[in-house]
Amino acid sequence: MLRLGAENVSFDPIVACGANGARPHAIPGPQKLKPGEPIVIDMGAKYQGYCADMTRTVFLDYAPDIWQDRYNQVLESQTHAENHLRAGISGREADEYARSVLAKYQLAEFFTHSLGHGTGLEIHEAPSLSARAPEDQLLPAGAIVTIEPGIYLSGEGGIRIEDAAVLTSQSCVVLTTAPKSLESMIIKRK
Repeated sequence: MLRLGAENVSFDPIVACGANGARPHAIPGPQKLKPGEPIVIDMGAKYQGYCADMTRTVFLDYAPDIWQDRYNQVLESQTHAENHLRAGISGREADEYARSVLAKYQLAEFFTHSLGHGTGLEIHEAPSLSARAPEDQLLPAGAIVTIEPGIYLSGEGGIRIEDAAVLTSQSCVVLTTAPKSLESMIIKRK
């Protein structure tokens, strides 16, 4: 990030593997990376005073079938939210777009945080894309928000996929360009 012009990180990056990845804001521990376990990487750069935020979940060598399914379900949740998100809806409605897909797979109870938040001069700012957001508080056009559904299975691990997008009256425009297909999230060692 610094080589490409960032003035700093926008927050302390998080890298959480295995069971530690079941904590949305994990603190590093002594765990070593193991093949097949999900590795949640949450990072962001600060550029000209503005904060960015992105999360990807990667796998070392391979992803076991159960984690492939879970990854694709979280990705479907995020894609559904991104396809329906726009200014003029409530943050509660935005959150429900992602949560409804996870509910279809009996995973909604493991989505323990909100869909997203605004980002700008601060890493976390209004508006809130949350089931707890006031129904009458509508998302404004021009806001930059994160779209970050995730699931966190205690003792097993977690998956979060996060993009940033700008809200328009008709849709949202995703600003994050990093790949997120399952195939691109497998780091193969030779």
